[in-house]
Parts: sequence; C-alpha cells; structure tokens
Amino acid sequence: MVKASLKLRFKPVSHSWVALHPQPKGVIQFIAGAFFGTFGPMIFYRYLLQSLFEEGYTIILLPFNFSFNHYVEAGFLMREQYEILPELVRMASVAGYDYEAYLNDKNFSWIGHSLGCKYISLLEGFTALPPEPQDREKFIRSLLSHTSDESQIESVIADINILFEELQRKILEDQKLICTYVGRKIKINSVFIKGQVSILLAPAIADTGSAIRPQFLADIIDNFGWGVKPTVEETHNLIKDSGLFNIMGLVCFKSDNIAKFTCEWFTNILRKPPQEFLKALEGGHLKPLGIQLGKYVINLFDKLLIESVQERNKGFEDNVIKLLEELKEKST
Repeated sequence: MVKASLKLRFKPVSHSWVALHPQPKGVIQFIAGAFFGTFGPMIFYRYLLQSLFEEGYTIILLPFNFSFNHYVEAGFLMREQYEILPELVRMASVAGYDYEAYLNDKNFSWIGHSLGCKYISLLEGFTALPPEPQDREKFIRSLLSHTSDESQIESVIADINILFEELQRKILEDQKLICTYVGRKIKINSVFIKGQVSILLAPAIADTGSAIRPQFLADIIDNFGWGVKPTVEETHNLIKDSGLFNIMGLVCFKSDNIAKFTCEWFTNILRKPPQEFLKALEGGHLKPLGIQLGKYVINLFDKLLIESVQERNKGFEDNVIKLLEELKEKST
C-alpha cells in the first residue's frame, strides 16, 4: 500500500481537477452529487478521495453544470475525458512520475455518488451505440419510443451523432499527441467507457420532481418539455438495452431514502450487479462525504457525525476499495 504521507493535491486541468499520483496503478474518475459536485467536491469528499489516492490511484474530479438536460452534460463529461488524457501523460512525464497506467483506457475506472451515478450510467449505456449513423438512429428511436415529440427525438439523434463523430476524431488526436510524448500509442477500446470498471455510490436516477418542489411546479415544467432528460424510464431503458453494466459495483446505504428506488431497480429489476459486487452499508445518502480531523472523520450531514478513522474505514472506505479491486480483477 502507498504510504499515507502522500499529500492529495489537486491541480486544474481543462474544466476538471486532477491529483496526480507518482506511481499510479490506475485512474479514478469521480463524479459527485448535484450540490456537492458543483461546490467543492475536493473538500466535501476529501476523506474518500484521500483514501483512494493512498491506494495508488490518480484522481480526476469531473464537474458538471446544474442542468435538466443530462444528455448534454454526459456529452461534456465524455469530451472532458479525452481533453485530460494527454495532459496526464505530459504532466507525469514532466514531474518524473510513472505514466504507464495512462496508456491503456482499461486502467481508468469511474466512481459516482447520487446524481453522478446517472451520468456514469449514461456514458456506459452510450457504449452500446452502433458505429453506423443509421443504426444509432434506430437505437435512439427505440429508446425514446414512448416520446411523441418528434423534434426532441431528432435533437437527441443529432446531438449523439455529433458527439460520436467528435470523440472518434479526438481519440485519434490523443493517440498522435501522446505518441509524441512517449513514442508509442495508447490503447482506447471504445468511444465511450466499455471495459472500464464503475462503482455507483447511492445512485439517484430521479425525475424533475426530485429537484423542483412542490410537485405541481415540476409537472408544469415537464409539460412544457423543460424537465429532466432523459427521464427515469428512458434511463432505465438505456441501461437495460445496452446489455452492459457487467463490471459495475453498487453501494447502497440502509438509511438512504433518496437512492432507495434506484438501488431496488438495479437489484430487483435489472438484477445487476451480482451479490458479490453489491454492498448494503450503514449510513444515509450523504455517507460518502467526510473530512478527517486528526484521528477522526467528520461525516458531513450523516446521522453519525463523528467516527474514528478505523471505524469509518471499516464501515465505508475499505468496502469501496475492496470492491474496486475485485471488479478490476474480473475485468482483466
């Protein structure tokens, strides 16, 4: 295990924040919950991120804007991955750090919390998109089959096609650029995140009513076509139709009412992940948040406010780290 004396220091790269490990065995791309992911995830999730860093992972904090159009934000996150990738290699080379882990995209993993899990789900679901435009259109129309708004369907098709083609170009650009740094190509196995491990912490795939109260206001927004896109049903369909999510871990909390519906959908309807990659832990929806003070961890907004480092690790971080390692073994 990497020594705990390593300092977790984030530097801005593109629109994200990166903590570069000197000897990385992989990369964790972290997408936080709605509020905490926008305002200082490196502070609110500090203890979890420090624990993952000490295990030997470079950490990337991916931001997203508050928006009801999650298609657009998912596209931004995918573009961001390919903006950051060559910079990881360049920064490591300049600092004298090992960069071998960055040359194969299977060494990249995803961890999300709350709404962040929806974005990871969209990225993995998009991995199933066919390479040909006409086949992609058929796939998307099937996904949105209950939607009567033809303009919305056409908009999604156009956006996805633009994104798909842009990412294909960006992959080639990254390969050429990184080759100038290290003299060889990187391995990118998919336009999206196929073959990359993901862990969903208290996933919350919800509708407009979860963000807008009272409900009648959410209904008005939905009726005008301004509500959450994709809807819960569309997101579920994308996950099911993709046939993927085979190297995913799921962490649910026993006192969490916010993610309860999504956790039950994954386990009872989708029937994924298998039992060995499913963890039901003590705590509420905001258990992943935490800051260390000496020998204790302050569990921000959780019922159990203060825990010793040992108890916190035993109840949460050790489970996440073990789950990550087991998933990575399965993916090889």
